[in-house]
Amino acid sequence: MSVFELVLDPLAAPDHGPRRLAIVPALNEAACLGAVIEEIRAADPGFEVLVVDDGSTDGTAAVARAHGAHVVRLPYNLGIGGAVQTGFRYALEQGFDVAVQVDADGQHDAAELAAILAPVAAGEADLVIGSRFAGAGAYRASLTRRAGSRVFAGLLSLLTGRRLTDTTSSFRAVGRRGIHLFAVDYPHGFLETVEATVMAARHGLRVVEVPVSMRARSTGRSSLTAGISVFYSFKVLVAIFVGYFRATLPLPEDA
Repeated sequence: MSVFELVLDPLAAPDHGPRRLAIVPALNEAACLGAVIEEIRAADPGFEVLVVDDGSTDGTAAVARAHGAHVVRLPYNLGIGGAVQTGFRYALEQGFDVAVQVDADGQHDAAELAAILAPVAAGEADLVIGSRFAGAGAYRASLTRRAGSRVFAGLLSLLTGRRLTDTTSSFRAVGRRGIHLFAVDYPHGFLETVEATVMAARHGLRVVEVPVSMRARSTGRSSLTAGISVFYSFKVLVAIFVGYFRATLPLPEDA
């Protein structure tokens, strides 16, 4: 029996065409989550939306249900990596062909979904990263974040053999092989997207980047200070090198 059958709100799903899932990890995002779900549906009605409630103490789960999303409620806070992996496990078990990660805070513009889906749909990529720094829009990150992104982008460009500009972006589309990989193994640390990109390249997944525009957070603010970012960025660098030399997992060829 699926582990999700006990916690999932069952909804009817389309029974034709490539199945597309939007994974929305959420922690206390009741204020803006409803608008995010509706925006995804308006951009592409074929998407099913899964909200992974990562131990919220507000009405996040209730808002998600009210807007017709599937909901998985984690019993306690696992962090972004654990929430995202839960979404990929659901995507694998339920037979989805494509999964897109969308932030619950309103930063990701659902109008860009078609752009990050296109390379997967065309069979040209297994992992597509929506880049804030590849020429679209006018997104401005803090100086610390921009510096960190450039360091990670340069390093991962060397490791993957493909020029990347925004490895910390969590606006991503993943095909079946990527869903299989990330359902089984997904990083749970700070800036998990950087490690996930290394994992994808190490497993032979085709990584492509497309320019997208993003918005500032609609509510709240980031908890990351400059000092915390520097400390954890060093830990991520260590994790990247460890991960690059770790054994790879067998992936089914027909995934």
